[in-house]
Amino acid sequence: MKKLAIAAIAAFAALLSLPAFAHDYSVGALKIGHPYSRAMPAASPTAAVFMSISNSGGADRLLAASTPQAARAELHQHLNDNGVMRMREVVGGIALPAGGTVTLAPGGLHIMLLEVPKQAASGEHFPLQLQFEKAGKVTVEVKVESGMAPVHPAGH
Repeated sequence: MKKLAIAAIAAFAALLSLPAFAHDYSVGALKIGHPYSRAMPAASPTAAVFMSISNSGGADRLLAASTPQAARAELHQHLNDNGVMRMREVVGGIALPAGGTVTLAPGGLHIMLLEVPKQAASGEHFPLQLQFEKAGKVTVEVKVESGMAPVHPAGH
């Protein structure tokens, strides 16, 4: 009986820790869903962060991002430049239309982490601060998932 009680307490404690790993965040009318990055080779100087941002309020804009995981974080997009896919920094931020959802995903909009001194491994987390024009700042935890991101040698 004593072992059962200890197991029940341990299970309850594990449940209490779940909010620390919640993967949805809110700031103002914005809901940020599942911020994640893909595990990269240890020597890679870059990584990318993906997520969805739903906006139930008026138009807003993602202006910037920062993290202790990298020296710089830039808002990027993939562009088809005469049949060659290239990544470019998004000038002026990423528009978040009223009542809409913007998805940052591989092959599209994303947050590029540059000058990464040490890559995070699959299963690890790191903080990322997002700066919105109207909603302000929010810090999210980025989950590092397995599966290396695609390589784009012609665009970077």
